[in-house]
Amino acid sequence: MAHLFQCDIVTAEQQFYSGKVKSIVVPGALGELGIYAGHSPLITKLRPGVVRLCCETLDDPVQSEVIYYVSGGFVEVVPGSVTVLAEQALRGTEIDEAAALEAKRHAEELMTHPTRDMDYARAVGQLAQAIAQLRTLQEIRKVLGRG
Repeated sequence: MAHLFQCDIVTAEQQFYSGKVKSIVVPGALGELGIYAGHSPLITKLRPGVVRLCCETLDDPVQSEVIYYVSGGFVEVVPGSVTVLAEQALRGTEIDEAAALEAKRHAEELMTHPTRDMDYARAVGQLAQAIAQLRTLQEIRKVLGRG
C-alpha cells in the first residue's frame, strides 16, 4: 500500500475535502508542485489553477483522481499533512463552462479595448481565473477519457 497522508482543502466558508491521499498537485506561484508523503515542510502561495488529488479508498484500491479548481490562496505542508487554504474553490464538476468562457471573453475584451476607469490588473486576474477554470474542465475530461 502506498504511503498516505492527510489532505484538507478549505476556504473561509467551507471544507471541500478532508481525507487521506497518495499525492496532491497544486498550482504553486512558480509552477505546479507535486507533494507526496514525506515532503519537506513548506508554505507557498497558489495561483489560479487545478488541484489534483490521487486518492485510495479501502473499497477500491485502484488509484482515483479528484480534481478541484482554486482561485488562489496558500498551501501548507507539514509532516503527515497538507492544507490548501483557497480563496475560492470549486469541485471540478461544479464549474459552469459557459460562464467561464464568457468571463474569459469579457476579460479579453477589457484588455483589448481598455477604458479610463478600467482596472487592468483586475482584468488580468479575471482572465487567469477563467482560463484556470477551463483548464480544470479539460483535466476532468482527460480523467474521464473524453478529451
